Amino acid sequence: MPAMLNRIPTAYIPWIVLAASVATLGGAYFFQYALGYAPCHLCLQERIPYVFAIGAALVAGVLAREANLGILPVIFIGLCAAAFAVGTVLSAYHAGVEYKWWPGPSSCTGGGLVANSLEALQTELQTGKHLPQCDSAAWTLFGISLAGFNFLISLALFILSAQPLIRFFREAHGEE
Repeated sequence: MPAMLNRIPTAYIPWIVLAASVATLGGAYFFQYALGYAPCHLCLQERIPYVFAIGAALVAGVLAREANLGILPVIFIGLCAAAFAVGTVLSAYHAGVEYKWWPGPSSCTGGGLVANSLEALQTELQTGKHLPQCDSAAWTLFGISLAGFNFLISLALFILSAQPLIRFFREAHGEE
């Protein structure tokens, strides 16, 4: 286990996960509403693990403050780890679609001049806005798209969320 992660008390991890999840979702909403970057279908799906993790981390944090609750906080932080594992896979898939490593969903990729589905056409006609395509990065920094940054954040939060599980199972098996 990395030495730095070993120094973080288990009771703090749910609160760190909660704060990072809120900050990440806040950043996504900032890009959407303040900067005008409309999210594509995959971007919206990538937000779901954060919403789930906010609830699970909050419960884990509250339960970790109580004495003698045993495995309950570990279960809830384990749910966070599972959510971030899903988030890591989703964002890796999305980043791969943006970098043209593999094809994306047909309903969200293409040339971008014509709507790919009836729903997309209806939305474009009603709002006057062209829906973003999943296979083109709307914003990058140092060549990393928002999906790429989401991959890095999800992976880091997965590793952090998994630490209490690893510690719990090591202690249960008498390892230090």
